[in-house]
Amino acid sequence: MELAFIPSPSRGVLYLGPIPLRGYAFCIIIGVFVAVWLGNKRWVARGGRAGTVADIAVWAVPFGLVGGRLYHVITDYELYFSEGRDWVDAFKIWEGGLGIWGAIALGALGAWIGCRRRGIPLPAYADAVAPGIALAQAIGRWGNWFNQELYGKPTDLPWALEITSSADGRVPGTYHPTFLYESLWCIGVALLVIWADRRFRLGHGRAFALYVAAYCAGRGWIEYMRVDDAHHILGLRLNVWTAIFVFLLAVAYLVVSAKTRPGREAVVEPGAGGEASADGKTDGETDGESKADGESTAGSEDKDDSEDKVGDADDESKDEAGSAKKT
Repeated sequence: MELAFIPSPSRGVLYLGPIPLRGYAFCIIIGVFVAVWLGNKRWVARGGRAGTVADIAVWAVPFGLVGGRLYHVITDYELYFSEGRDWVDAFKIWEGGLGIWGAIALGALGAWIGCRRRGIPLPAYADAVAPGIALAQAIGRWGNWFNQELYGKPTDLPWALEITSSADGRVPGTYHPTFLYESLWCIGVALLVIWADRRFRLGHGRAFALYVAAYCAGRGWIEYMRVDDAHHILGLRLNVWTAIFVFLLAVAYLVVSAKTRPGREAVVEPGAGGEASADGKTDGETDGESKADGESTAGSEDKDDSEDKVGDADDESKDEAGSAKKT
């Protein structure tokens, strides 16, 4: 008998009249808003305009949703195209099934399109939104809790997840809450990226690469705990191999980028204010102050010149008067 466990919701959807309100969808939507909010704050701190992150997200989010769904459907095609299955279910994204690998890949394509239209370097944008993406994943994972899916091996630990549904081959019982493990891991990744970015001033996509590497490190062991059906290669789940491969790519990018493009971008958005300086003033403010100083100096010089001319005129008048008296 379990003394404690995490209960699963009795259902993952509520109805407002004929309108279904699904917990999975709410988690995805809230995660997107958090990612855009934090990304905007980081973008403005880097010298970009407020609202740019949201404008580019209009491209990135739909591409990411399509990419995430495509990855899931392709890697788990038997759930939709095998005998007795209805292929129309492949479009029912609200029932769960988004692959983060596909979401990041196509989401990056959408972000690239948005950045290109604004003349913004994609690596700088990716650095700004990286911690927000991790937090969006942390929130989105709770959608699996609403759907009673993607749990781990059986356990009687106090934080075990209780599964009550028997649909789609589920066996009621208590299991490792892998959704919770990944959610907490993603929060840690977000904090790590924020700290490292402030400490080392990461630029040219390195903050994003750190996010990818850190996420893959956690996804590997969490994925290994899951018991849902998955394709295996050499005894390991497909997503474990994907995590290892992407982790190596991210680390390689970190090393090569640090050597070839050290430092951080000076300008992240054309026409926007520069990055804040050590005294808290932006490049634009510094230039303005210099201009004002220049104008003041120029004004003082003009004033001195005018006074000199008046003095010269007085001297000439006195000389003429003296000459007249002598004559």
